[in-house]
Amino acid sequence: MPHVTTRELVDPAPVAALAALFDDGLPAPQPGDELPPLWHWVALPRWPVSSELGTDGHPARGTFLPAIDLPRRMFAGGEVTFHASLKIGDTIVRESTVDSVTEKSGRSGKLVIVVVRTRLSTEDGRLCMEERQDLIYRDRGAPAEPKPAEFSPVGAPFRRAAAGTWDFATDPTLLMRFSAATANPHRIHYDWPYATRTEGYPGLVVHGPLMSLALAETLRLDRPCAQVKRLSHRNKAPLFCGDPALLRADGSVLELLGPGGTPRTSLEVELYEEGTVHA
Repeated sequence: MPHVTTRELVDPAPVAALAALFDDGLPAPQPGDELPPLWHWVALPRWPVSSELGTDGHPARGTFLPAIDLPRRMFAGGEVTFHASLKIGDTIVRESTVDSVTEKSGRSGKLVIVVVRTRLSTEDGRLCMEERQDLIYRDRGAPAEPKPAEFSPVGAPFRRAAAGTWDFATDPTLLMRFSAATANPHRIHYDWPYATRTEGYPGLVVHGPLMSLALAETLRLDRPCAQVKRLSHRNKAPLFCGDPALLRADGSVLELLGPGGTPRTSLEVELYEEGTVHA
């Protein structure tokens, strides 16, 4: 299976970009600060060179990820275990491996599940984080009725609804900014004609990592002293740009609910015991 090792900067610039995007009143993390949970998705951007891009905007398959002849790629979920803190501005070693490729048949036909495992360590070899990501490839579905393409700016995406709940709002500008912050050129998030006409979605698709990060951010807002040991996240159904969404916490389980209260993303949180030093 493919294995790649790189040395990378925990980049302050996209961290600042995500803090500005969330605009939720928390101080923007600075160089030397501990990176918040899941923010490595923005702090370690990997921009592909233009000549390697495929039709969907992602790098053409067959290099690191396998050459799978199915058009839709989805970020299905995964798990992250935090062993030690990542500091903004540090240089880390990233080791990524394609762990497995599994073909299955579902209600919508053939699908392929690709599991990627990643370890992040300091330059002196101290393990900071282990991650598993589950990617699903499937055929495009029947074209859906497109939603209107006109949107008004939503402003700050987080709005307190009640104790333990937040309204979460999206617009095309928010999705474009998140794509830029995470070096994600997948066209379903910013190219409305491609998303609706080629892939058959009813509108722009809200990023799976954005939904998981939004849930993790409510933990920072409501429990700022919590030390996260492990996060398990699962994307159950897509959320489309402009759809109303609610972020809800129920003990150790956080959920993003879409229209009609349908679960779209879940996040299970395991914390270090109070008083544990997580260096």
